[in-house]
Amino acid sequence: MAVTPTSAAAGGFAGAPPLPAHPDPQLDAVLNSGLPHELSYALGGPFHLLLPERFDANAAAFEDVLREAGVEGRVYYAKKANKAAVWMDRCALSGRGVDVASAGELRDALGHGVRGEDVVVTGPAKAEGLLRVAVLQGCLIAVDALDELESVLAQARAVARPARVLLRRLPPAQPHSRFGFDDGELEAALARCAQAKDAVVMEGFSFHLSGYDPSLRAELAGELVELCLKARVMGLRADRISIGGGFAVDYTDAGHWERFLREQRPEHYHAGKSFASGDFYPYHSPVAGPDALRTVLAADGLAGRLREAGVMLLLEPGRALLDRAGCTVFRVQGVKDRGGYGIVTVDGSSLSLSEQWFNSEYLPDPVLLPAHEPQAGEPYAACVGGATCLESDMVTWRKVRFPIRPAVGDLLVYPNTAGYQMDSNESPFHELPLPPKVVLDTAGSTTRWRLDRHPLA
Repeated sequence: MAVTPTSAAAGGFAGAPPLPAHPDPQLDAVLNSGLPHELSYALGGPFHLLLPERFDANAAAFEDVLREAGVEGRVYYAKKANKAAVWMDRCALSGRGVDVASAGELRDALGHGVRGEDVVVTGPAKAEGLLRVAVLQGCLIAVDALDELESVLAQARAVARPARVLLRRLPPAQPHSRFGFDDGELEAALARCAQAKDAVVMEGFSFHLSGYDPSLRAELAGELVELCLKARVMGLRADRISIGGGFAVDYTDAGHWERFLREQRPEHYHAGKSFASGDFYPYHSPVAGPDALRTVLAADGLAGRLREAGVMLLLEPGRALLDRAGCTVFRVQGVKDRGGYGIVTVDGSSLSLSEQWFNSEYLPDPVLLPAHEPQAGEPYAACVGGATCLESDMVTWRKVRFPIRPAVGDLLVYPNTAGYQMDSNESPFHELPLPPKVVLDTAGSTTRWRLDRHPLA
């Protein structure tokens, strides 16, 4: 039976403020079925569970917002958010798009049956090999610089096929961004596209905007609509814009998040570790996912401007398409008591929860799955360490309050980790195997599972 962290005192120490994930009855049913323990035994190490139906539902919810607003648009999955093969399968079957930024990602998408015309290629300073395949397959290329535009034109002429491009705009609100054309470069790029119509189809504009502010995204999108009208005067197609991702995921409720930010302090962490509150992902967002898109479209009359100008809206969510689409499971290998709290060691490492990559910590509370029927006991505060020889290998620095003392063989389940957490920073350090991904099929009355597979595996 799954046992969630508690707000009660633990071993004389109150522990950190709790931060439970939103209730998820479907996941709870899987966790209480005994399947996680069977998989832990069979796989012999940590693993990730994937729920692909959630991915489908999240994508459909974004598409519903576009329809509600009467805006022509397309949703592309930003592949960098999770490397699992199953997401490519779902995109190929549904005809949804994929956003890639490397030759490997492009090969993987094409290998799963995603059509080239359904792929947008982003990333800075793209290699010639990537550009060549992108042009040959009819992908849409977000061009980031004048020299890159020349490389695209050269590849297009070499293969005798016009390249489809978007010109990426440097966000005025983020002038130090390394992505996009400034005003002068954009003028030159437009002129070059107008000159080279034999080799390029300039389909519109895009931008790379950091952060989750819908108003900033809407404001810059409005500027891109005006740029489309300007480009058409030059004889360019310019009928679409991409606003990228930046759609937050809401992991926990407002009350828990506000309390956590207000009360958390160094003594709530192992070894007095401290994190600046501003370094944490915003685990509660009042406007998240499809609602954030709805807010963008409503701001400054953007939806009406898109319709009036006949401009298609492209968006490239990653994390938001993976909301509640997976979790990460570790087995407890040891527990030791240390002055009012415990140190739990699990059978993996912090490299499998990649918020560490951002000098931060994945905050939603892990759920304890006892190996045996839990006995009554006192609440217990504990941090969670990895099975490596590094002091810094902490899966969770925070002293999480568990309802009972974890024991060897119990499982710790970190909820909602599909978005960026599973493989952005993975490493087989110490020859520890990378956690495999297990795909769950929950359709019908039974739950079946299989290992995630790549096309040539």
